[in-house]
Amino acid sequence: MAENMNGVSLAIAALVFALMGVGCRGGTDSGSAPVTPSIAFEKHGELRLERGGAPYLTIDIEIADSDSSRMRGMMQRTGFPDGTGMLFIFPAEEIQTFWMANTPVALDILFADADSQIVDIHKYTRPLSPENVTSDQPARFVLEVPAGFVDSHGVIETDYLAWVRTTP
Repeated sequence: MAENMNGVSLAIAALVFALMGVGCRGGTDSGSAPVTPSIAFEKHGELRLERGGAPYLTIDIEIADSDSSRMRGMMQRTGFPDGTGMLFIFPAEEIQTFWMANTPVALDILFADADSQIVDIHKYTRPLSPENVTSDQPARFVLEVPAGFVDSHGVIETDYLAWVRTTP
């Protein structure tokens, strides 16, 4: 009977190791796509940052102006191409709240009022955080850019956003 138990133990051990091998590989070929693919940047226009009526920086933007595009935002995105950002356009100027829980990249978030003046900046937001990022002032427009953008370009509250949509 001891021999039979050893045989069963060996069979169970072999099965466990076989399953571990499948689990480590994810059960798919190494060249397969990730379970949640990243959403590619789609250029909708260009945005200028202005100070004292003069532009000092231009970036390409993706525009989120529908409920679904504003809700999705930077979720499922691993980053921005260089020189790009996402502009959120809301129907009304009010306190805006952003949720980072499903956003895997750190962001700088710039809140602008109905006149397009930056009224609040949150730098280096924590990716995948359950905490809300809320504007201190009412905002109608929100620009998300890679973390560090504000510091590296010297963006300040009171600067203005000006943009043009280049695609529908």
